[in-house]
Amino acid sequence: MLERTPLLEIDDVSVAYRTRSGLLPAVIDASLTIQEGEAVGLVGESGCGKSTLAMAILGHLGRNGRLTGGSIRFAGANIDHLSREALRRIRGPGIGVVFQEAMSALNPSMRVGAQLAETYIVHRGGARAQARAAACAMLVEMRLADPERIMAAYPHQLSGGQQQRVMIAMALLPQPRLLLLDEPTTSLDVTVEAGVVDLLTTLRRTHNMAMLFISHNLGLVGQICERAAVMYAGEIVETGAVQEMFARPRHPYTLGLMRCIPRPDLPRAAQSLIPIPGQVCAPGDRPIGCSFGPRCGYFTPGTCDKDAIPLGAIGSEGTASVRCARAPEIAFQSVPKPVEVSAPTAEDTILAVTDLDKFYPLRRPAKGRVLRANQGLTFEAARGQTLAVVGESGSGKTTFANVLMGLTSASGGKIDFETIDLARLPVERRSAALLRDLQMVFQNPDETLNPSYAVGRQISRAVRKLGAARDRAGIQARVRALFGMTRLPLAYAGRRPNQLSGGQKQRVGIARAFAGQPKLVVADEPVSALDVSVQAAIMELLLDIQRTQQTTLIIISHDLGFVRYIADRVVVMYLGQVMEVGAAELVFEPPYHPYTEALLSAAPMIDTHRRRERIVLSGELPSAVSPPSGCPFHTRCPRKLGTICETDRPPTRILPSNHRIFCHIPPADLTRAQATA
Repeated sequence: MLERTPLLEIDDVSVAYRTRSGLLPAVIDASLTIQEGEAVGLVGESGCGKSTLAMAILGHLGRNGRLTGGSIRFAGANIDHLSREALRRIRGPGIGVVFQEAMSALNPSMRVGAQLAETYIVHRGGARAQARAAACAMLVEMRLADPERIMAAYPHQLSGGQQQRVMIAMALLPQPRLLLLDEPTTSLDVTVEAGVVDLLTTLRRTHNMAMLFISHNLGLVGQICERAAVMYAGEIVETGAVQEMFARPRHPYTLGLMRCIPRPDLPRAAQSLIPIPGQVCAPGDRPIGCSFGPRCGYFTPGTCDKDAIPLGAIGSEGTASVRCARAPEIAFQSVPKPVEVSAPTAEDTILAVTDLDKFYPLRRPAKGRVLRANQGLTFEAARGQTLAVVGESGSGKTTFANVLMGLTSASGGKIDFETIDLARLPVERRSAALLRDLQMVFQNPDETLNPSYAVGRQISRAVRKLGAARDRAGIQARVRALFGMTRLPLAYAGRRPNQLSGGQKQRVGIARAFAGQPKLVVADEPVSALDVSVQAAIMELLLDIQRTQQTTLIIISHDLGFVRYIADRVVVMYLGQVMEVGAAELVFEPPYHPYTEALLSAAPMIDTHRRRERIVLSGELPSAVSPPSGCPFHTRCPRKLGTICETDRPPTRILPSNHRIFCHIPPADLTRAQATA
């Protein structure tokens, strides 16, 4: 049988950037092929060279980037030998690209329709009316409701999921043969992410389009791609079929990435996260031999640190390859089970939320109307417990956190923290002791750390302001203890934030939050912007601190794998209201609210052999200004009973162990339906 010629052929490619100290190698001897209509994943941590390789495929390395070895051929043409004009003809009709942040790629001063039409005209020609018709048809294919409204909108008037679909539509209008996707779902909710993933899978089959899917999320790669390549420190260290690679990883780095991912289908007692120690080496500091050697538990001196290690075929059919000197002899041990953490008793309640409302009055032209950000929230958290608040963007999670922290006042209801009602107690009226007891860890530490000051100075300031210590010696002792608690080298105290990695900066944020030994800490999406290896380390750190400090943690997240691993109790919110609340092991097993069921079905998994029914929610989140009557979820609910869901507020179904579901469907019926799904 004749071998097919690959659509894309990357052969021993090396890329370097010109700097003041000379050429800095970013990609080394990378080889990869993609056939027509095939989806291939490119996986690795930040700084591994994934995006650099994608830019090399586009011939867009900038003024200081250059191909220093190998070749890249697309449809038989060597990209490195093409003129600028020839490259322009390939970009678009030949190779399309979807970037991570849609807002950074869309022009904020142009309407969406004008941007889409311009893309069509530049690459395919034709009149403007024809271009607008094609753009509108593509938005319909993107499953965007009311495409005419989308065409007339500016990018900032669209949700994150809508913006990303517009970006995909723009990339597809020139009808590319290959689509490069660079972390296209990182900033999206899990339900929106699931919709985009299903859409991409359908479009690939419809258009027979090849894909290179770049991500650090192995679960997504498993859903979309047939083959995958794992990249570390600029080198491809493993390739192979996704199912085989996930079932039996051959390189210690691939195994390390998989051990960092919590699974939403397993309880905490049945899984263990093992963070990869250290971080990716800088391009100019690669060790001799195996680049992963300094972080590898299977490293053997004299074998792994001698010469450059080639990417060699492995397995009987030679369809997989690995760059590891010890791959044939390594037998990966089973992962040990984690230490069980006893959940606090429900009687030791530290926080009780009762009928909490937060409404925002609107100004012109909607004067007299209100946005119902929180409505009737009721739940509790015990001392030393981890409570997770989950839901899509717009469900009211961050609004609740703002009320709790005193950044805004409630419109009604109570938040009892020990003996104090916080609902209408703004931060400026809170005592020093209360400020010390309630602290917060933010999603993006870059926005909360002062770039002008060393991180040690910022932590010592928090120690002093919160009253944990007053004298110089006491402050220094507390800072040393915080650095040790967050596993940061004390030498980093003199560094500014821009000299630290994302994970290190988040550790500084955690150290600052715990500076005054708080009783309750709110963590708003604390790991969503981090690599999976760093996420695992931060999760283990938070659990360890909680275990020793007996601090109550309130985790706000849409990552259900993270929530399943770290949470004792879960609150599921939708459109400002609580849909379900209960112990984590109960919320993640039938019966659960249909909205919880949809969230769980959308969560990516690394177990490619486990199949479950995918529930992709149709439509957008309704407006909190005009929420639906009856059950707020009825407009998108796949298990809607009928008129009762539209007219009547759902009853509270109280199950054993204080597990509460707000739904018209009886728990027994939910159990039967969900157990067979």
